[in-house]
Amino acid sequence: MPASPEPTPAAGLTWQPPVAPTTAWTLRLAGDWRGLVPAPVHAAPAALQGTLRFDASALVQWDADLVPALWSLIAPLARRGVAIDLDGLPEAVRAPIALALPKMPATPAREPIRRGPLARALGALREALVFVGEVVLACVHVLRGERSLRWGELLHQADRVGPGSVPIVTLTLALIGLMLAYMGGAQLGRLGAQTYIAGVVTVGIVRELAGMMTGVILAGRIGAAFAAELGTMQANEEIDALRTLGVDPVAHLVLPRLLATLAVAPLLIGYAMLVGVLAGLPAAVGAYHVGAAEYLHGCVEALTWTHLWIGLAKGTLYLALVALAGCHEGLVAGRNAQAVGQATTRAVVRSLLWIVIAASATTAALQALGY
Repeated sequence: MPASPEPTPAAGLTWQPPVAPTTAWTLRLAGDWRGLVPAPVHAAPAALQGTLRFDASALVQWDADLVPALWSLIAPLARRGVAIDLDGLPEAVRAPIALALPKMPATPAREPIRRGPLARALGALREALVFVGEVVLACVHVLRGERSLRWGELLHQADRVGPGSVPIVTLTLALIGLMLAYMGGAQLGRLGAQTYIAGVVTVGIVRELAGMMTGVILAGRIGAAFAAELGTMQANEEIDALRTLGVDPVAHLVLPRLLATLAVAPLLIGYAMLVGVLAGLPAAVGAYHVGAAEYLHGCVEALTWTHLWIGLAKGTLYLALVALAGCHEGLVAGRNAQAVGQATTRAVVRSLLWIVIAASATTAALQALGY
């Protein structure tokens, strides 16, 4: 008769205290752990402190139930501040536990440290710089071929940022150009210099207002959308799943959005400049009796390459800041609907703040350089 197979050893669990010269406890796993649910008698000893290691060399068989089984044993230890060393576990078991451990709150809960406005501002600046560094590293990896760029997603985002924003950009810049022509003409009319309305509108729109207003519009339209999308993925643990699979969320999610914004920014801002300048024509002709040909000639005379490249460069910078703010707030959002809403609000506020700071800094720097 054929020999019957040897029975699989029963599951074993042993807490081994430290052995000199080490000071770490060891949880030794042995036998068949399929379907095992640890009982209260298997809980860690009360004297366990310091570091906990694992020894799975005698582990014969196991299934997906091993992860929640171990988690029920080590979660109370993590809350007590015990350091968990997962190197001794199989890779498939180690990865999900390592993902959950950093999110374990320590008990007893301590009173949160109250920081002043300056400390909060410096902390936010540090987080932003770290995120920008991660984006730069992701770009380097893509250029070296170490990461792949999702071209389909990039084209989709470019369509959202560019053509999808044309209607609202057209309406806003038309009203801004019209208002600027009326206000400038009212002041110039006192001096009898209505012919200079074209120059005022052209320089103001091309150099400053087209890029800034486009950035403000896209902060509410694109920055908020980026934050809401990535924040929802964070709440649904999709970003954690990407990290578990070895996919860099910055290269996979942030780069397509950022590069799409940078690609269409000059075209969108150039279109905004054209709309804003032409919108001043009805006010100049109808209210201040400037000829249409004279207005257009004045626009061409006032427009220089310096104004044009400064306006395009500043506007592109503003839109890049909007994309970065939206993606950053989405990635650090909490894991519920309220947190996603808060992240969306912070993305818009941070985008507007960064635009104002960038506009002030670049204007002061360019004026100091004589541009």
